[in-house]
Amino acid sequence: MFRYDLPSHRIAQTPTEPRHRARLLDARTNADHVVQALPELLEPGDLVVVNNTKVRAARLRGTRVPSGGEIEMLLLDRTGGDRWTALAKPSRRLTAGDVVEFRGLRAKLTRAPQDGMVTIVLTSTDGRDIEEVVAEVGEMPLPPYIHAGLEDPDRYQTTYAKTVGSAAAPTAGLHLNETVFTGLRDRQIALVSIELRVGLGTFRAISTESIETHQMHSEWISVSAETAEAINSTKAAGGRIVAIGTTVVRALETCATSSGLDARQGPTDLYITPGYRFEIVDLLMTNFHVPGSSLLVLVAAFMGEAWRDLYTTALSRDYRFLSFGDAMLAELDREAWSATNA
Repeated sequence: MFRYDLPSHRIAQTPTEPRHRARLLDARTNADHVVQALPELLEPGDLVVVNNTKVRAARLRGTRVPSGGEIEMLLLDRTGGDRWTALAKPSRRLTAGDVVEFRGLRAKLTRAPQDGMVTIVLTSTDGRDIEEVVAEVGEMPLPPYIHAGLEDPDRYQTTYAKTVGSAAAPTAGLHLNETVFTGLRDRQIALVSIELRVGLGTFRAISTESIETHQMHSEWISVSAETAEAINSTKAAGGRIVAIGTTVVRALETCATSSGLDARQGPTDLYITPGYRFEIVDLLMTNFHVPGSSLLVLVAAFMGEAWRDLYTTALSRDYRFLSFGDAMLAELDREAWSATNA
């Protein structure tokens, strides 16, 4: 239902240089632009919201003790202290109590793997801070559909990345840089940030027959009081909220109340499907997503069946898809939405 034919050669293997020259398809007019033009496609008084999470160099390569078998782990979430959840490959021979050693790190499994997922106690071999060692020895966790090497790991980070915690980048934000920010300021368009720590579940295809039975992953969000105040003030003044990426949409809509937006920290498992009533977000800039993913379902909820024609148009015009690909800009038609969902 939420699938389309994506030829492998349309999956971008490298990011556009410079960032702001990535292409941008305006869903409102079907016009072709580049991201540098984003400020001109918005209005003074609008508010742009970005996700300032930073991707952890979370891919670790090590050996099982004492067999010496090669094991790869992808750190997903630090659940408290030295305890983490991770994906292990290969995982079939691992069991509770097993030890895997990496350069400067040691992982001990606290239970047997479940669908490749493990819980571990991760310690450094020299007493240093875990995050410091991971940043030093880990590799950037590029999506599996990207096969080209990445010369500069910072190209899988946004220019405003702040707090380490994500297993994947909020990819719509990869297109923004000071050129775009200067354009926003010149147009009297403010910028605020939230944090959503992106997990791998974001990119996994929906495997259930019905989208309603798909179990959404949980991710940690933080929306500050300052950001909440800016959003509420913007909407009260008639301005629009522009989300840079689906992670921003999920964070903001999680914090929506009957009276506006509340500040909040904690987990969210909000799963946005067609029929969802959007309370906060008015415009969405996002990349083109994996067929059958929860991200594509969110886009369909935001813009309706028009997503199909837009994706067809993007493919026909040689737009690049997925994480290092180009972007689109869509606006929520609240009147049409209200009529359809009355």
